[in-house]
Amino acid sequence: MDQPDGFTTVGEEQKVYRLQRSIYASSKLSEAGTHVGVMISSKTTMILVYTRRSGSLVAYLVLYVDDILLIGNDVKMLGDIKAWLSTQFS
Repeated sequence: MDQPDGFTTVGEEQKVYRLQRSIYASSKLSEAGTHVGVMISSKTTMILVYTRRSGSLVAYLVLYVDDILLIGNDVKMLGDIKAWLSTQFS
């Protein structure tokens, strides 16, 4: 891990902040389903993927920066997830 450009303190270039808990895997999102994975392709890019399964029904919530992709094989389940997200993050 490196300090971001413009935030480096002279003489303390090797120091970084240690997180006490994850800031990416929100507890509210964890309640919605199972955290599947985190894909990191550069220092500043992170994709979070969550899934919810109920029998043969499945839904995936993909978060990338400020974009959300919600896909699945059941329209009612997707509507329920959208309604739940609306109540949690409005």
